[in-house]
Amino acid sequence: MAVKPTVSISVIRRLPRYYRFLGDLAKAGINRISSRELSERMGLTASQIRQDLNCFGGFGQQGYGYNVSSLREEIARILGLDNQLNTILIGVGNLGRAIVSHLDFGQRGFNLTAVFDNNPELCGTTIAGMTIMDPSMLEEYCSAHPTQVAILTIPRTAAEALSERLIQCGIRCFWNFSHYDFNLDYENVVVENVHLTDSLMTLGYRVNEYLRTQQTKTEE
Repeated sequence: MAVKPTVSISVIRRLPRYYRFLGDLAKAGINRISSRELSERMGLTASQIRQDLNCFGGFGQQGYGYNVSSLREEIARILGLDNQLNTILIGVGNLGRAIVSHLDFGQRGFNLTAVFDNNPELCGTTIAGMTIMDPSMLEEYCSAHPTQVAILTIPRTAAEALSERLIQCGIRCFWNFSHYDFNLDYENVVVENVHLTDSLMTLGYRVNEYLRTQQTKTEE
């Protein structure tokens, strides 16, 4: 089924959560579920779930609900989990090393093929079966191994300095931890920015609001 061109990013961001919950249901031996039952498990409204899935054609049956395994397969297709996009990672510091070591890229539609770092002490060593290469080899590698995605776990200034080279290598898609804003300098790129400090500060606000609310209740 074709995706409607007006699907909002908020809907897209909920799809992995649906996929994860449906996987848990399948493991528990649950074969079908209604939007109401799914909403109770996920903390969403049944209407929200139906609206989200209807963006992609809808997959439920009146009086039956959703077939868990079929819906999960459809969401996997929408998310492109079978695409196996060739991917490189630049920056094998603590964050980059954790990502390489602990994320199952193959199960998420990505094929991590190479890692780069400008630390001479790391170059030539291996991680997850891959030899860490110096970024000077980037063009040569991408010429021999067409790459669609780059993961950037490097400082903002380093990412900005490297950006033009990545674009010239034909890479237009980025999982970006660097805080460099590709969209300011380049058009027609796909960027998923990950700001861990922003997330931490958001948590701080929510915690403080929670504590303030609890304090108010205590005073009452």
